[in-house]
Amino acid sequence: MSSQFKQLWRYADTYEYLERVGKMPPVIIVCACNGGIQGKESNDNLPETADEIAESVAGAYRAGATMVHVHARDPKDFTRPATRTEIWHEVNKQIRERCPDIIINNTTGGGPDMTMEERLQCLPARPEVASLNLTPDMSKFRIAERKPPLPFPRPMMEYDECLPFTYGLVSRFAAEMKKYGVKPEMETYHSGGPWVMHDLLKQGLIDKPYWIQTVMGYQTSSQATFENVVHLLREMPEDTLWLTSGIGPHQLPMTTFAILLGGHVRVGLEDNVYFKRGEKAKSNAQLVERTARIAHELNREVATPAQAREMLGLSATPTRY
Repeated sequence: MSSQFKQLWRYADTYEYLERVGKMPPVIIVCACNGGIQGKESNDNLPETADEIAESVAGAYRAGATMVHVHARDPKDFTRPATRTEIWHEVNKQIRERCPDIIINNTTGGGPDMTMEERLQCLPARPEVASLNLTPDMSKFRIAERKPPLPFPRPMMEYDECLPFTYGLVSRFAAEMKKYGVKPEMETYHSGGPWVMHDLLKQGLIDKPYWIQTVMGYQTSSQATFENVVHLLREMPEDTLWLTSGIGPHQLPMTTFAILLGGHVRVGLEDNVYFKRGEKAKSNAQLVERTARIAHELNREVATPAQAREMLGLSATPTRY
């Protein structure tokens, strides 16, 4: 594959797109394997323990996943996100044992009721990439009752909250990632995100190529329409590699659109516990397999971890734990 920067262009530029039809670069498939909020009460196949996470990721890896986005859970209560580095290290270690070269991406989004310090605890566990939320995150949702025999049962819960990310906090998170040699995956939910991207760029806290995800169809994000995606793409800085996700029923149309347009995709049980209407997904692998099949049908290769490392400017040698 040619130099990584020859894989970059303005995705929303009509003529640059037309030049690349039929010769797009390989597509990076990110598997968002679990998330920090819902668990087996939503889908029995959603992994919670370190061993379950690693096994589920291994299946997705065999199906074509290039990168895994993971939320570690508290082993003392699987309904809670991990808040200690040693838990993150164990999860990363088990993933690496099963997936020798997959790119490991830890979340700093975490879950409800976490402190900002707790959200940073994944970074000393040395992921290669970490998510970086760019704007405040307001949401209102309900989590189903967690019934026995599931461990740590609890009643139905309702959340109405806002995570108060500020310019200063986002800069601090980016600086910590730079300190540990972790590449930020910048998450933009709407057109406010580019303001923060450019602020980070001016401070020298992010490095080319920029890895930016458009999160579509999440509460207070942009509505999951093709025109909104293109609008967001127009505001991204030069030298951007673009990734998209769609929440719930928006996962399939949003990721298929990204494949067509030359971008990269995120699928998995964090964003969508269903395979199709009325049928829950059997595994992360099932969602990755479908995405890889669609990519091939649309004349896109699926990127190997080695290709993705070159494209993203990551070390060719996977982190060992």
